Amino acid sequence: MSTMERLMRIRGYAPLTPCWVELASADPARAAQFYGELFGWESAGDRFKLGGRAVAGLTRSQFDRPDGWLTHLSTPDLEETLEQVALSGGHCLSHPTEAHGGRRAIVADPNGAIIGLWQGYDFAGAQAGGEPGTMSWPELITDDPDAAARFYGSAFGWLLNQQFGSGEWLNQAHDAVAGLAPGYRGAWWRAAFQVEDIRAAADHCERLGGAVIMEPSEAGLTALAELRDPFGTRFTVAAPVHHPVELTVSLGTLPAWD
Repeated sequence: MSTMERLMRIRGYAPLTPCWVELASADPARAAQFYGELFGWESAGDRFKLGGRAVAGLTRSQFDRPDGWLTHLSTPDLEETLEQVALSGGHCLSHPTEAHGGRRAIVADPNGAIIGLWQGYDFAGAQAGGEPGTMSWPELITDDPDAAARFYGSAFGWLLNQQFGSGEWLNQAHDAVAGLAPGYRGAWWRAAFQVEDIRAAADHCERLGGAVIMEPSEAGLTALAELRDPFGTRFTVAAPVHHPVELTVSLGTLPAWD
């Protein structure tokens, strides 16, 4: 990959697709040190950067914003999206507020899974993707996929493509935008980040004081591991799996040539 390709900057996101992820921490300075060492991020105030591009946010946890990673969806009209969330059975936890580069609100689905909504002005969201150290495939962990399908279909126009308890969410353009995995005791959104080597990332997390919640395993073309930072926040790391492909060509019986 060339330097130009590695430093490509994302300029925008389709409506109602994951565009940003932000960490709320009771100790932002220590959290910045941990994630900086784990992912190679630079701390820049309320943002983490990778090669000068914003890849995640950082804020201090508060009463209405507990510790943890919060995935955000892009929206061109925050009020309209909030109205649709309410009509679909969700509720607003944090009403629209001005933020660095846009406006934000936080909502919960009927089962309690929390997600952010982001209407960007001069900041659309994460400025890099598809490389180590960037936001990856967020997943809804839920014990009630049928209720989730009804809510996210009504609120965001998503379609759930489900097989054997897990699945993926498709937006109105039929692009896969997020995943779904079986869980228990309610529902929550799990943030994920791409890494170069899944085993190395899990080992590095432990050396930094974190823990491995789910050992690295393969799911299709992706290897996943669920980790916990030293402060109790859970997240996932993911890496592409490259399987060798062998092609066998049978030419059958060839005619004799004189």
